[in-house]
Amino acid sequence: MTKLLNSIEYWGNKLPHPTALFIILCGIVVLASALLSALNIGAALNPQDKTILVKNLLSRDGLHYFLTHAVKNFVTFAPVGTALVAVMGLSIAEHSGLLPALLRGLVKRTPEKWLTAAIVFSGVMSSLASDSGYVVLIPLAAIIFLQAGRHPIAGIAAAFAGVSAGYSANLILGPHDAILAGLSQESARTISPDYTVNIAGNYYFIIASTFLITAIASWVNHKFTQKQVTGINFDAPAATTGNSNPLTQRGLIAAGITFLVILILLLAATLPANGILRGLDGSLLQSPLTQGVVIIIALSAALCGISYGLAARTYQSWQDAITGMEQHTATMASYLVLMFFAAQFVSLFNWSQLGIVIAISGANGLKALQLPLPVLLITFVFLAGFINLFIGSSSAKWALIAPIFVPMFLLLGLTPEATQMAYRIGDSTTNIISPLMPYFGVVIAFIHHYNKNLGAGTVVALMLPYSISLLLGWTLVLAIWLFFDWPLGPGVKAFLP
Repeated sequence: MTKLLNSIEYWGNKLPHPTALFIILCGIVVLASALLSALNIGAALNPQDKTILVKNLLSRDGLHYFLTHAVKNFVTFAPVGTALVAVMGLSIAEHSGLLPALLRGLVKRTPEKWLTAAIVFSGVMSSLASDSGYVVLIPLAAIIFLQAGRHPIAGIAAAFAGVSAGYSANLILGPHDAILAGLSQESARTISPDYTVNIAGNYYFIIASTFLITAIASWVNHKFTQKQVTGINFDAPAATTGNSNPLTQRGLIAAGITFLVILILLLAATLPANGILRGLDGSLLQSPLTQGVVIIIALSAALCGISYGLAARTYQSWQDAITGMEQHTATMASYLVLMFFAAQFVSLFNWSQLGIVIAISGANGLKALQLPLPVLLITFVFLAGFINLFIGSSSAKWALIAPIFVPMFLLLGLTPEATQMAYRIGDSTTNIISPLMPYFGVVIAFIHHYNKNLGAGTVVALMLPYSISLLLGWTLVLAIWLFFDWPLGPGVKAFLP
């Protein structure tokens, strides 16, 4: 196991920074377009169709396109605006203390027999607050397990499985859904310019996945982890679970009332046939409600966070909420730099028509294999899981491979939402065994709090049963979903009509 881990870490470290990777890829696309254009390389989906040729980015037209569209490509890049808006709203809920209080309360009020499940479930739900689950829930889970008479490292493993392996599941749509949907839409429009990927396109599936991950990870914890940690000694430093006080309770009540008011207003605007948040035809599928779900989530989180902060006295004024937004939005700087070059890569890739030529060629090759579409999609799950071992950023990976696989599968009859969901499964389940995952070192640091002699090999050994079980179980559920052709989200199925 240690040898395998060292090998993965060695080769993974050979990869450049994600931003540098996209800069390199932009250069590769430019050179490839010049070479393939000179060779008159192209593709056609059917013999009677016109052949689509690769366009040269080093030509006069290519240079003009880059100079006149570079800024526009970034500003209009779908993942940029949606992610920033979602983060601004959720940052208030986190900065005020609302989200940590909700996580603590959910876990502490759970009967002991459901303790593991509650921690895993809380971990899955913590993705709403971006990465706060790593720094809030994982150390808290160790303390809670310790107070319950269990091994604290088993608590860390359960929380890590929920937070990281369950990152693509939730009961509520969040920033991750917005980012991936935006990238999927940009890629789909290579083939279908008018295609719109709904942020809720995977919603039904990720709801079911939340409970699936909770069940599987809880089973693994009891079946494997508890036995694995039996021989591991640990120190028990004095710590508290951060017991709530009357101000915290008052804050939670205020946030609950605020959320209830928002929910009533949303129901009043959508339940009537002529509700103001319905579409012009009375539909909810293509309505301001579904199209504006990001701003609704952001506003709801912000208002609930402000209510909590003022009631719990973590906020003294509105200025504190603004400070919270500024602090958390500042952490998006590296994301924005990454997205600038990702936007250029996607736009150059599409303008050169490399994407559509590769997609058509790949689709023709896959057609020749005559494999069922579900088999192709499931194979893609495992491919995404393998790629995830070497590239840590979920959005960076999807920006890298979506322009190839989304159009390819779209030509074969699979919706972008289906391809996106398959990617999410593979991407999430191998997070916990990849040393290149940004928070892998943080988890090791939490474990060192109880035993300083344990290293990365121990973490991988602990988390490997979770990774394998979740990958197989989640993929099996996807196969069942495809077999019955159930909708992945509101108005979205895996197969094109």
